Amino acid sequence: MGNALIDILAILPDEKLLEKFHLPKGSMQHVDEETGNKIWQTIKSLDAQYVPGGSASNTITGCAIFGMPSGFIGKVGDDELGSLFKSGQENIGIDSNLLKGSKATGRAMVFITAPNSERTFATYLGSAIELTANDLKPEFFSGYDYFYVEGYLVQNQGLLRRAVELAKEAGSVVALDMASYNVVESNDAFLHDIIENYVDIVFANEAEARIFAKKEPREALDELAGLCDIAVVKLGPDGSMVKCGCEYHKIDAWPAATIDATGAGDLYAAGFMYAHAHGMPIKVCGEVGSIISAKVVEVIGPKVDIPRWKSAKQEIRNLMGINEN
Repeated sequence: MGNALIDILAILPDEKLLEKFHLPKGSMQHVDEETGNKIWQTIKSLDAQYVPGGSASNTITGCAIFGMPSGFIGKVGDDELGSLFKSGQENIGIDSNLLKGSKATGRAMVFITAPNSERTFATYLGSAIELTANDLKPEFFSGYDYFYVEGYLVQNQGLLRRAVELAKEAGSVVALDMASYNVVESNDAFLHDIIENYVDIVFANEAEARIFAKKEPREALDELAGLCDIAVVKLGPDGSMVKCGCEYHKIDAWPAATIDATGAGDLYAAGFMYAHAHGMPIKVCGEVGSIISAKVVEVIGPKVDIPRWKSAKQEIRNLMGINEN
């Protein structure tokens, strides 16, 4: 479950557009409808890439491509981008529970600039933010072994609490990605409560772990692992750390020719849950996450191309010792 957004990715020749709309390079800014529309109109002339996005959507897309029967809960507008989001998910076999909101479909406009392919986000949430606890039905959760939710929804505390309650009632393993350090900072007490009482697997990056535990990442991992079954702290190009009970592993980053880090954490979670669903040890789960996240950083945007998916699947099958299509 997450914000249903269309990712609009544009490579900029310079920083003039960022300056025009007061978007600090490398930042993630929420914009209102008027500003969002102005930015969108400006980049329509560029060779932009349109793909169904949002953190949880990226993760569940990875799970579906791995062959896991998958579903998604979100809200879109009654418009062309909403139809694009729905068809994009359905084309890879995701069973979408997409509710209709009163606003336009949300857009995450991602600008990639030289020299280091740095990403700057301007996000208009649109109908995505209209998803409420009253929209959720038990049947949305029935029959699934895992429930994955993005931390961006934590700002709607009633929605997130109802979702994890329904997931637990359905017998699902609950996985939460913290999503953003500022989300963690502004929802500290709530997140501690949810993780301790509902979450089985938590994913955080270094900044999020540091803010949550008020400790350095290694010690923060220990604290997270004390609240739930499995804790993962992602370290970017330095790999990741995983812990379950007293079992700890440092996972190296898989080799990659990095050009864009969009979606790396989202696909890591997909790989981790895929391996976990196959009963793999947590070290192998982390390594599988590392393999697929290394593939997505070699492309622009959060979608891995077919050749890289084939390569990743073969490497993962070898690692896990399984043989499947």
